[in-house]
Amino acid sequence: MKSQDIRKAYLQFFESKGHLIVPSAPIVLKDDPTLMFNNSGMAQFKEYFLGNGTPKSKRIADTQKCLRVSGKHNDLEDVGFDTYHHTMFEMLGNWSFGDYFKKEALAWAWEFLTEVLKLDKDRLYVSVFEGNPEENVPFDQEAFDIWKQFVSEDRIILGNKKDNFWEMGDQGPCGPCSEIHIDLRSDDERAKVAGRDLVNADHPQVVEIWNNVFMEFNRKADGSLEKLPAQHVDTGMGFERLCMAMQGVTSNYDTDVFTPLIHKVEEITGLKYTDNSVTLSGVEGQEQNKINIAIRVIVDHVRAVAFAIADGQLPSNNGAGYVIRRILRRAIRYGFTFLDTKEPFIYQLVEVLANQMGEFFPEIKKQQVLVTNVIREEEASFLRTLEQGLQLLEVVVAETKGNEVSGAKAFELYDTFGFPKDLTALILKEKGMTYNEAEFEVELKKQKDRSRAASEVSTDDWRILIAGNTETFVGYDQTENEVKITRIRKVDSKKDGVLYQIVLDATPFYPEGGGQVGDRGVLISANEAIEIIDTKKENNLILHIAKQLPENVNVAFVAKVNTDLRTASSKNHSATHLMHLALRTILGTHVEQKGSLVTPNYLRFDFSHFSKVTDEELRQVESFVNQRIQEHIPLIERRSIPIQQALNEGAMALFGEKYGDNVRAIKFGDSMELCGGIHVSNTADIWYFKIISEGAVAAGIRRIEAITGDAVKDFFASQENTLAEIKESLKNPQDVLKAVSSLQEDNAKLKKQVEQLLKDKAKGLKGELEAQIKEVNGVQFLATQVDLDANGAKDLAYELGNNKTNLFLVLATASEDKPMLTCYISKELVADKGLNAGQVVRELGKYIQGGGGGQPFFATAGGKNVNGIAEALENAKAFLK
Repeated sequence: MKSQDIRKAYLQFFESKGHLIVPSAPIVLKDDPTLMFNNSGMAQFKEYFLGNGTPKSKRIADTQKCLRVSGKHNDLEDVGFDTYHHTMFEMLGNWSFGDYFKKEALAWAWEFLTEVLKLDKDRLYVSVFEGNPEENVPFDQEAFDIWKQFVSEDRIILGNKKDNFWEMGDQGPCGPCSEIHIDLRSDDERAKVAGRDLVNADHPQVVEIWNNVFMEFNRKADGSLEKLPAQHVDTGMGFERLCMAMQGVTSNYDTDVFTPLIHKVEEITGLKYTDNSVTLSGVEGQEQNKINIAIRVIVDHVRAVAFAIADGQLPSNNGAGYVIRRILRRAIRYGFTFLDTKEPFIYQLVEVLANQMGEFFPEIKKQQVLVTNVIREEEASFLRTLEQGLQLLEVVVAETKGNEVSGAKAFELYDTFGFPKDLTALILKEKGMTYNEAEFEVELKKQKDRSRAASEVSTDDWRILIAGNTETFVGYDQTENEVKITRIRKVDSKKDGVLYQIVLDATPFYPEGGGQVGDRGVLISANEAIEIIDTKKENNLILHIAKQLPENVNVAFVAKVNTDLRTASSKNHSATHLMHLALRTILGTHVEQKGSLVTPNYLRFDFSHFSKVTDEELRQVESFVNQRIQEHIPLIERRSIPIQQALNEGAMALFGEKYGDNVRAIKFGDSMELCGGIHVSNTADIWYFKIISEGAVAAGIRRIEAITGDAVKDFFASQENTLAEIKESLKNPQDVLKAVSSLQEDNAKLKKQVEQLLKDKAKGLKGELEAQIKEVNGVQFLATQVDLDANGAKDLAYELGNNKTNLFLVLATASEDKPMLTCYISKELVADKGLNAGQVVRELGKYIQGGGGGQPFFATAGGKNVNGIAEALENAKAFLK
């Protein structure tokens, strides 16, 4: 049974049981500060389990893209070494929100596996929670009795808290779970050892395929449990493992989820992957196993990276973007080390992935070109970094006395250049060396401890002041409102210190979302004013962040938004919409928003485009937006219209965003977008729009930064002041442009004169230096400092070398206190003695605290330490010994 058919069968089965089938949420979470990525099927439904929202149906089923590479659920380092861990995986899930419970969930799970898919009942085992007296949670007798209807008691396993009690995190909804495991071993192996003895023992062929979680409790900050007001079912089935069971193989990677990608890697590299049915042994087996691991890493990681990019997360140096970059770089370096791939190639797998999964996940097909370009550019960039790492490793080896490299040095390569320790070990082994692994691990632990300490957060339980789900947002119509506090909690972090989160019953504060920053302002009572420093949204609650709590949290307050900041943000947000339309009009409809930031001070807009936006095109974009501002176009806002109606009317939906059945549409003339942000009531309120910068973010992604309103006034005033200062320094000429052009012409003439003087000076020096050349071991040698710039030194080196066939020359210069070494070696010497100018300047460059490179016969190195020149020149002769 093909993977596509298995997925369809699951969804059709639960649709027949009254479940609403919903699409997968994006793999990247944009509006949940507690998670970077969707790490489980239930993540998008957290607000319903917490009682902060109402689902569109009490019964829902889906297949959810998940990513586990950070935090509590971190499978990254296992990926590739076994046959069943993944970074990205699909989780088939069916959900009950206060509707059916254990009886139906377990019966339907058994029915689907044994009657629809017809899996062998003799290979299935189930587990139930054995109970935990310390937490007053009893043995799950109900689940045990239900399972006895389907399996014999010897196939029901009692599991402890680690295996059979599922928790969302350190706090939040949780409950006992009942798992279904399958034994995929051969009949001979099964006859020797019973499958039940291998359940939850990390056996690669005895694996969990379905987990039925019964959400009954809420874990509080002190670790205690309290009963939830309603009972829920949260089930998850590993799609890749289910495909393994259905396709008669013993590795997820041998299923058709991965084999098309593996075949493509084989085609590109010319290497072969051996499936799990092949036994590997001996030296050849060890080498083949390394190839297999590398291929598994690559085909797994490209899925995670491609879907993350398709859902809106570009690789970067921080946050979720850093995690994506780290996953991709792990794949690149496994290819580099074990598949001998020195050129970008992983990007070629995107087409295979898009063809394979595009039917059910259309975003990967729609964003295929973008994903391909970004991965190709990231590969090229990291391969260059690896080359730098190789050069640095050569320096480390040269500086090492003995056969063991410092673990701290190896870690520096890993930490700064992402240079993997296995690659370091491999290269050192070829040189008969090792590195101090224990020292490396000490440094790695220090780094992890620093990172963990920096991100440590302690969150108290909510203190509920007004019960019920009563919170509303009134900020589209009001910036000031009478409110009551419904709940409060304290959050303590290393980064921000102690802060308080306050929830109001009817807040005018806009929470950060859709690229727009959260509102700031004050809460005012009869006796005090509490500053709100930020507003965020979490699990459908709007959180007002403050450094202190009111003395009396039960009285009435006036919530007052800082309207100056709000107004400035609204101008920038509306201008973002107009600019989006302008870019699509001027550059083409291929332009799509790929990210944005709207603050009171400026706006930032990332978009897909294949080349630099020209100055003329930027002027056209500015003119387009400012024309709409001058037309005084009124805002047309519709707060709750069916999403399909909005799309039919031409509204732009942004990729990577999760929309409900009803949406808010914002329209300014021809610009219409789905948006929850704050906007001006008329384009005239923006006043003026000015682009400040344009540049590349990634392959095929450009970024524009722009300003509006008062920021433009300040910008124009600053430009005017700068122009006045220039005029004054030029003695107030009538024509400033003409005066500057005249200066440039004079400067160009003087430059030419200086260049000629330096050339003449170099020629004059030639005779002096020729007299200083000495013979060292049969080579004409000179190492000296000259009073020239870098170009002059180069000309002089070639002048001296033109008529000699065995010259070894090192010239040092110190123009403007910047030391430079220039090395010239006659080509005959390079060929006969194996000398290399690039290697010479790299070694001597250490004395001037710098480095460089070039060709074997000519190379240069720049540095910072002028005082090191003498030592560098003194050591040049060592290359001729």
